[in-house]
Amino acid sequence: GSVEDLELEDVLKIGYKGIKCVESGGPEPGVGCAGRGVITSINFLEENGAYDNVDYVSYDVLGDVVCGGFAMPIRENKAQEIYIVMSG
Repeated sequence: GSVEDLELEDVLKIGYKGIKCVESGGPEPGVGCAGRGVITSINFLEENGAYDNVDYVSYDVLGDVVCGGFAMPIRENKAQEIYIVMSG
């Protein structure tokens, strides 16, 4: 389905100690731009009040910038601090 068919409760789950968790998923492999999914997800969460009354937000996104969407939280000034964690 599309984002128009979703309610916040469909994607946001409350976990341990009230931590709000969202898994946005992405397009079918080989189809579309996963970075676009990041942009769509963040816009949906903002429009539906997911960021209301939270102290911290943590994004786990790929470092890949093929489509540019993965950098959206940085580019759109949605981050006050950025921590880069790498392994390999």
